[in-house]
Amino acid sequence: EFNGSFYQPSAFLMMGIPGLEALHHWISIPFCALYLIALLGNCMIVFIIKKTPSLHEPMYYFLSMLAVTDLGLVLCTLPTTLGLFWFDIRRIGFDACLTQMYFIHILSFTESSVLLAMAFDRFIAISRPLRHSSILTKTTIIKIGLAIILRAVVSLLPIPFLLKRLTYCRKTELSHSFCFHPDIMNLACADIKVNVFYGMIILLSTVGMDFIFIVLSYILIIKTVIGLATKEECLKALNTCVSHICAVLVFFIPMIGLSMIHRFGKNVPPLVNTLVAYTYLIIPPALNPVIYSIKSSHIREALLRALRRK
Repeated sequence: EFNGSFYQPSAFLMMGIPGLEALHHWISIPFCALYLIALLGNCMIVFIIKKTPSLHEPMYYFLSMLAVTDLGLVLCTLPTTLGLFWFDIRRIGFDACLTQMYFIHILSFTESSVLLAMAFDRFIAISRPLRHSSILTKTTIIKIGLAIILRAVVSLLPIPFLLKRLTYCRKTELSHSFCFHPDIMNLACADIKVNVFYGMIILLSTVGMDFIFIVLSYILIIKTVIGLATKEECLKALNTCVSHICAVLVFFIPMIGLSMIHRFGKNVPPLVNTLVAYTYLIIPPALNPVIYSIKSSHIREALLRALRRK
């Protein structure tokens, strides 16, 4: 592992919830519940949309993309989180950690872009209702999906290599039960300016731009809605956006908070850092299917029909 002054650890040690290590078995119960809700809920969303021809519309295609992305996030963090809580498995290999980190960030960036695509879909549906299906055809939606994945994969590809070139200190304890780029980067003894600069540029040019365009989309939606003839039409149009607004807030607020804590929150208590991280990676996948099931009458009706057939 040593090569002159260069040192790379064979593994990192993951952390659970600081100060509550003795209660990990009990703490695992709500985590299991959230993971179960996320897995079943998102699988249900994908299954219902696939099996219900009336839901083969742009809004629901994007919703199925969101559900698949959430499933990926859950499956990325579930093994290490529950492994730590149940069996106190803290060790994760260096390359395995970089792989997990890469996929977590890819899926996070993908979710951000899907939320932007859903905002664009809502804008087209409200401002150009008669041309909605002709603008967002199946081919166009597939191209958008492929572009979203390609952007995330390519923009994040240098990150693992930038981390592998660093020399690390003897301290190998991560702040979470999963691998996160700023967390790994801060364990290095070498100059990490390139990592910090590249990470910030990628974050701002992808997730940051997505958030700005989502806000702009809703500004245009509000301007369009104000121009509608009656109050009932305004409320009906805005009601179609409520689920998406909730999904945006649930995703972006914890993500921004976690990014700020890792970069500027040196004096933030470890417990706060940990809770924000778990909120960012577990709460959105668990809440999104619940939000859309409650707000979308079409999904509720399709679910009830599927249950009756069973």
